[in-house]
Amino acid sequence: MNTAMRPPAEKKGFVAKLLADRHSVPFSIALHLVPGAFIVAVYAFVAAPLVRATGYPIFMAWAIALAVVLFPLQLFLLWLGKKQTGRFTMKGVVRHHDRPLSRRKVFWLGAACLVWMTVVSLSLTPLDNIVYDWFFTWVNYQGAGPDGTAYLQGYSPDLVLTTLLICSPFTGFTLPLIEEYYFRGFLLPRLPQLGKWAPFFNTFFFSVYHFWAPWTVLSKLVFLYPGVWLAWKEKDIRVSIAMHPGSALLMTVVGVIALASGYTL
Repeated sequence: MNTAMRPPAEKKGFVAKLLADRHSVPFSIALHLVPGAFIVAVYAFVAAPLVRATGYPIFMAWAIALAVVLFPLQLFLLWLGKKQTGRFTMKGVVRHHDRPLSRRKVFWLGAACLVWMTVVSLSLTPLDNIVYDWFFTWVNYQGAGPDGTAYLQGYSPDLVLTTLLICSPFTGFTLPLIEEYYFRGFLLPRLPQLGKWAPFFNTFFFSVYHFWAPWTVLSKLVFLYPGVWLAWKEKDIRVSIAMHPGSALLMTVVGVIALASGYTL
């Protein structure tokens, strides 16, 4: 056979498995959960000892652990793009990113999901309390518990404000944005075999990925699912980006303003 007539060689190996249009359910579960395991490991063995030695709130240790894992994860997505296209890009790797919705529709859907996530996540704190008290009181690392400010309590207001100002560009938007690219842009579209159950699957295992707060899995299912479902249905992750990083940014800004105005935890 004339070699000029042969079709391009089929990609094989782990990279091809990652870039495939469909991930098997076990493989997808692993891809959802492995980053969370690494975050916990970095926190326990590197970030927490370092932050305790400096005297900063333990919140900073989680910010460091998330950054150490998620920034390389973003570079990994770009590297996959280079393997596929020859240049560092997320095109073809991160899907539902080609902006099929109008800006107006994204604005209103995103705003509705942002308000939903912010209000419902705060409203479901009693549910987190119940789940923690029933099942997770044995989790006793510093800052553990359903109170979202526990990681910052016990420190001077000035130190807490400094910590938030340092961490806010990362925990307040950039790191949640990377999570959206990975979980909603890379993993979710590669579950076509699950049909309408794909958004629930993705939301559930994204919730479980937060190994450091297992008592929040149920509440996360409630306040995250609408945005994930809409991003999947409309094939536009800008909706879930507006919801998740948007809500994180809103609550961070409100928290910084409150602390700067004299509010104490």
